[in-house]
Amino acid sequence: MGGSVRINRWGLLLVGAVAFLVFYTFRGGKSVDKPIPSSTAPVSLKELLSVAIEAAHRGGVEVKRIREQVDDIGEKSKGKTKEGANNPVTDGDMLSHKAMYNSLRKAFPHVHVISEEDDPEQVDLNLIKMPHLTNDEINEIVKDDVLVPANDIDVWIDPLDATQEYTENLRHFVTTMVCVAVKGKPILGVIHKPFDGVTAWGWAGPNHVSQSIAEDVKRSQTQSDTDLSQSRIIVSRSHAGSVHDVAKNAFGAKAVVTPAGGAGYKAWEVVKGNQDVYVHVTLIKKWDICAGDAILNALGGQLTTLTGEKVDYSGRPAHEKNEGGVVATLHDHAAYVDALEHVEVVQGSKPK
Repeated sequence: MGGSVRINRWGLLLVGAVAFLVFYTFRGGKSVDKPIPSSTAPVSLKELLSVAIEAAHRGGVEVKRIREQVDDIGEKSKGKTKEGANNPVTDGDMLSHKAMYNSLRKAFPHVHVISEEDDPEQVDLNLIKMPHLTNDEINEIVKDDVLVPANDIDVWIDPLDATQEYTENLRHFVTTMVCVAVKGKPILGVIHKPFDGVTAWGWAGPNHVSQSIAEDVKRSQTQSDTDLSQSRIIVSRSHAGSVHDVAKNAFGAKAVVTPAGGAGYKAWEVVKGNQDVYVHVTLIKKWDICAGDAILNALGGQLTTLTGEKVDYSGRPAHEKNEGGVVATLHDHAAYVDALEHVEVVQGSKPK
């Protein structure tokens, strides 16, 4: 009788599995485009900041293009806010969302990204141009890197802040924003002004900031302690609620109240020293305030609720509403919070 060969089926399956992995990993001398999902994969914050800046720029290109080249910006309404104001969305919002969201997902497929807008259409990330993982300004300013597990990171993006002003062609209020929160704390913030072509960024912790705001901050830091009765207060022009009365009651009749569009714009005005405090007393979404929060933190400033509590930017699940109002300052934060605590709207910690 001829000899027989016994085949171990488990061994055969193992060999087949290894061959399958080898084929798909090294076909054509390249690794697979889509890496094996792993939420604990380390993420370079330096690289993520570089990509966040590029994503904000890509979104800004779309925002600017639609406003400048298209007669019909595709304005629709999402409904009414609690204050009864129109809540619009435009083609600029949606195209900026696609550019920003897909840029971040292309570079960091394991990182959780939360956007103001939602696109039901699935995008093939193979068709998206890979963002640059380095940035010359960052390399010049930031010498050390920090690695963070992907599952500790939530990225909040606002594809078009100040949409109401965008529809009114008030372009200077408009920004695109990206914020990186680590375990709920705002660490990296990017605010880009597409119509001015300038970008502010900050990295809280090591406290690095972009050159675009460094000189402004130096000037504001030479100011003496703020006299609250002479405060310059910037507030919302389209979602104001009772903020004008709150500001006057808290800081006195001599306080100067300036209405403006866009939370990003208002936070930047505080950073530049053009305003002493940004106050908001109605509900606001976290993608509106996260980037400004991170930049202020990097400068030694603060953004809190009206009662002085830090905002939690944890995103799993994403609780996008901040119902505690906003106080944002570069100096004398405790004094502003204390003044606001005596105003009726703050009682109960949630503004009406």
